[in-house]
Amino acid sequence: MLYLESIRLARFRSYSALSLSTQSGPIAIFGSNGTGKTNLLEAVSLFSPGRGMRRASAAEMTQHRAEGWSVSGLLYGSDRPRDIAMRSRDGAARSLRIDEKPATQLDLGRLSRVLWLVPSMDRLWIEGAEGRRRFLDRMTLSFHPAHGESVLGYEKAMRERNRLLRDGQRDSGWYQALEAQMAKAGAQITANRAAALTKLISAQNFSETQFPTARLTLTHPDIPLPVTEADLRHALADARPKDMAAGRSRIGPHRVDLYGHYQAKDCPAYDCSTGEQKALLISLILANGRALVADTGSPPILLLDEVAAHLDPDRRAALFDEICALGSQAWMTGTEQSLFDALGSRGQYLRVDQQSITHVRA
Repeated sequence: MLYLESIRLARFRSYSALSLSTQSGPIAIFGSNGTGKTNLLEAVSLFSPGRGMRRASAAEMTQHRAEGWSVSGLLYGSDRPRDIAMRSRDGAARSLRIDEKPATQLDLGRLSRVLWLVPSMDRLWIEGAEGRRRFLDRMTLSFHPAHGESVLGYEKAMRERNRLLRDGQRDSGWYQALEAQMAKAGAQITANRAAALTKLISAQNFSETQFPTARLTLTHPDIPLPVTEADLRHALADARPKDMAAGRSRIGPHRVDLYGHYQAKDCPAYDCSTGEQKALLISLILANGRALVADTGSPPILLLDEVAAHLDPDRRAALFDEICALGSQAWMTGTEQSLFDALGSRGQYLRVDQQSITHVRA
């Protein structure tokens, strides 16, 4: 089972210093607004590849007037406990050590899967496609730890190609080299996303849950997305004249959108009520967790910020039941302990008061 047994913070956001021991099951974190509940969840989110659940820079995570920060903890997984340590100084990108040895984000991704749902994602179905792509890629990364490297490689080559397009460069040799890189990484991105989507759909369809299921499809504007490396390379070459007029690359996995359809009501997710859209997101996070259990044998760590406040009592109780059945260490925040009454003795309870965190009874 994957879980954080302890976490230590120094000069991170609102925390000058914090040392916290936790259990493997659900964790209910409650306290007034502005006391640091979300900051704690953000620190936990760094135990997976990427920029964390707020997508903040290292400088933004540094406590006011401090020179840097550190986050460390003992991560239990499938083989043995791992000591994970991250730090940043003077706003530089964070360094990572695993068992006191320098490590990469890919190394971390092979050890740890962390999924999250935060209030800013509530508008996922009605805002731009970029957020949905990020949501899709976060889920995909949980199945394919190298997916992030493919995305970064693709985006780097695309930025260079876009610069050539804006400059009006017509030397085909320069384009061919960059388009070959984009095609190789892009085909891998597309394959990873498709595989992840298949697992998510299966995890939804073959489970009994009180949360609604969504029919998920990937769309690409104007033309079908080229899937193979060769097809994408040829499509990019053919698109150069129009791309030059637009000043950007118009074909590729960076234009994909995730379409969700509420199956029980037979309507697009963007036409559903706010509560229904939230329920769909929770359903997908739970499905991602079940699919990871089937895929890796272990559930992910879940971070659910202010999730209980937006659910009616029945759905709230159902969510806690789902989390316990999944077996995840789920870090959940709320303003009142009473929001977690249906969790009962199955959870650990932490009261947050500014920089102080106190263990309390259910």
